[in-house]
Amino acid sequence: MLKGKTALVTGSTSGIGLGIAKALAEQGANVVLNGFGDTVAPQAEIAALGVQVAYHGADMSKPSEIEDMMKFAAARFGRVDILVNNAGIQHVAKVEDFPVEKWDAIIAINLSSAFHATRLALPAMKAANWGRVINIASVHGLVASAEKSAYVAAKHGIVGLTKVTALENATTGVTCNAICPGWVLTPLVQKQVDAKAAALKLTNEEATRLLLGEKEPSMQFTTPQELGALAVFLCSAAGNNVRGAAWNMDGGWAAQ
Repeated sequence: MLKGKTALVTGSTSGIGLGIAKALAEQGANVVLNGFGDTVAPQAEIAALGVQVAYHGADMSKPSEIEDMMKFAAARFGRVDILVNNAGIQHVAKVEDFPVEKWDAIIAINLSSAFHATRLALPAMKAANWGRVINIASVHGLVASAEKSAYVAAKHGIVGLTKVTALENATTGVTCNAICPGWVLTPLVQKQVDAKAAALKLTNEEATRLLLGEKEPSMQFTTPQELGALAVFLCSAAGNNVRGAAWNMDGGWAAQ
């Protein structure tokens, strides 16, 4: 379905980003990966799906490096047809105790990076009269949790940015939508489960139930594969008139 298209997914060397990148590659899209840690294995996983893959290590807190990444993608593949703004970090503390440098970093990476990548991708998308901007927000773009002020503020901002981008391009073939996951079983979340189990002397299964029971009525994790399938839908013809949506995949979290 996406053969000949190019997808750039930020924060895609593991977890949600890699799951979405793989789902788009399975539909034939060439992929530009971005992120830290192991970059060789993710590229091999994408290449094994029969598409072209490239990697750029832009620090998503730095606008100049984001610009370099977008130029790199255009030089390699012509243009970015599908932009998935997924890069994100987290820090937990009360407002009065929140380190200023952590606030600045979270806003830069979780919110401002999406603005910079989007503003740079839009001209070529509009010229082609086809494009997809998919912002990975969070259920925290819709509701709040204590001690997550920067993350919640950034994710609410992402939902607002999504709506404005959708409205500004409403009469074109360029759409913009946000996906708002609840708990997703990524390596990072598994570490939280393991830490809870160790701290409370619980089994891994008990710690998982405790984590999910706090917020997620379905009592099950969303998977990167499910999020990837939703991204594929938004890129399909069936998603042509889905514009400005904040689509929660959260096991009923925001419905409470």
